[in-house]
Amino acid sequence: QQQLVESGGGLVPPGGSLRLSCEASERPSDTYARAWFRQVPGKEREFVAVTRWAGGTSSFVADSVKGRFTMSRDSAKNTVYLQINRLKPEDTAVYYCAEGRRLITSRLRKPSRYSYWGPGTQVTVSS
Repeated sequence: QQQLVESGGGLVPPGGSLRLSCEASERPSDTYARAWFRQVPGKEREFVAVTRWAGGTSSFVADSVKGRFTMSRDSAKNTVYLQINRLKPEDTAVYYCAEGRRLITSRLRKPSRYSYWGPGTQVTVSS
């Protein structure tokens, strides 16, 4: 059973930076994607970024965070990262790492398509 564990959240002033990590316990043999979502109370889970392994790898971030958020990976550590720069108060949320198998491109942004989730890490942006 795949297990994902996020880390790196915390309290950061506006304009600051954070790097979130998501370590996975298993390395799938099939096509898979690992993504970051975020959620605030009372709102739906929002897509942030994804990396997909299908032969090669490809990554993209949501338009709303483009230019400030970057997703990267360390294959040797089976870990993905989310670098967040120029943090804003509206970035405050619980950030989740998720993994889905055999996802086509059109479904990569949909949280319902992901089978495995970490417990989340809180990011709070406040002075």
